[in-house]
Amino acid sequence: MTSQTATPQPAPSTDPRAFKSFAEFYPFYLSEHSNRTCRRLHFVGSTLSLLCLAMLVATGKPQYLLYGLLCGYGFAWVGHFGFEKNKPASFKRPLYSFMGDWVMYKDIWTGKVPF
Repeated sequence: MTSQTATPQPAPSTDPRAFKSFAEFYPFYLSEHSNRTCRRLHFVGSTLSLLCLAMLVATGKPQYLLYGLLCGYGFAWVGHFGFEKNKPASFKRPLYSFMGDWVMYKDIWTGKVPF
């Protein structure tokens, strides 16, 4: 069985605010995550965020919301600044960037984006 892999392609514009839809934005988002270590850090941060969300639901302790945000953004930003050497799109397009995080997370699980 073979898996399809998406190769990040540079988008026509480097300004994330120029995209009119998430479908236009996502290829740009993937191009901003071409470094494998950056993607892996996003994946770990997203997984830890989900665990924190589960802990929030299980315990009702609100600090798990803070822990989840710190895990998600902390790991992602280390990936961008330390390995990808770019600025996260979340600074200019926060909703699309947040959506892109979870679509890429799913795409890594399904093999469409290499881990």
